[in-house]
Amino acid sequence: MNLNAYQESAKATAIYPAERGLEYTALGLAGEAGEYANKISKVIRDGADAYDPWTLAGELGDVLWFLSQCAEEIDIPLSMIAQLNLQKLADRKNRNALKGSGDSR
Repeated sequence: MNLNAYQESAKATAIYPAERGLEYTALGLAGEAGEYANKISKVIRDGADAYDPWTLAGELGDVLWFLSQCAEEIDIPLSMIAQLNLQKLADRKNRNALKGSGDSR
């Protein structure tokens, strides 16, 4: 499945107030990313026995759903967002600026 097909299919399952879509999807994305991070913190705390790749994959799926809806809210295809990100990273690599912090590297 490609990213745009996923985005279109995910849109069919979206139930939230349209007038608050931008805020709802941003908060949902942060929440699901936090759930993924929380699972990782428990692996650190409890050791490798707490590591279940399928549970982590499920959380990443939730992150992907909210990410696709965030893209939908700003009317940009998910594939375009992925392409723009790869272009940005390639530019940083070419300028030897992958390390460091800040958006304007």
